[in-house]
Amino acid sequence: MDDLVERLSTGEHPISFESRSEDLKEIKERLDNGFVFVTFTETRGGTELGIDIDQDLSQLEDGDFEQGEGTIQVVGHCELNYHKVRCQATVDLATLKGTGHLVVLDDAASTSVH
Repeated sequence: MDDLVERLSTGEHPISFESRSEDLKEIKERLDNGFVFVTFTETRGGTELGIDIDQDLSQLEDGDFEQGEGTIQVVGHCELNYHKVRCQATVDLATLKGTGHLVVLDDAASTSVH
């Protein structure tokens, strides 16, 4: 398995959420549209992932986007270094920071073809 994927799938890691915008109304629209960016900040240069949100697994109701407070759980899928992964992130709306990790869904990169 790829070193980066393995590292991010072990334990919790600091993340920054939607670093391209601080406008919570815009971020809420992106969440509703089903695609956001999560950046794992403690990798070399940071690792930004575009996440296709799983609305059923994500928990956004504890966040107050009008007041910019509360904590949300964002869960979605993407691919990192040829590995299909699920990203799970806990985000503080006041800071747009939090923690997250990856769950490897498919280890196709290490599977050989017979």
